Amino acid sequence: MPYREINDLPESVQAHLPQHAQEIYKEAFNHAWDEYRDEKDRRDNASQEETAHKVAWAAVKRFYQKDANSGQWVPKQKSNA
Repeated sequence: MPYREINDLPESVQAHLPQHAQEIYKEAFNHAWDEYRDEKDRRDNASQEETAHKVAWAAVKRFYQKDANSGQWVPKQKSNA
């Protein structure tokens, strides 16, 4: 069940992620939904939906992190290395 717009995302995603992170989540979920259509491509007998949610959260975590003090998802700081 791919998401057409961020308003279609689960309430738990909408309530906790900033808009840009929601866009990342939606795009990653939709891509993973197509990518892992075949059961043989998934791990641990996970469903297509479960796999897509895992991929979407991993994509968000590449750019955002949960602030330990506030509990809010904030953009990761770019390192100067």
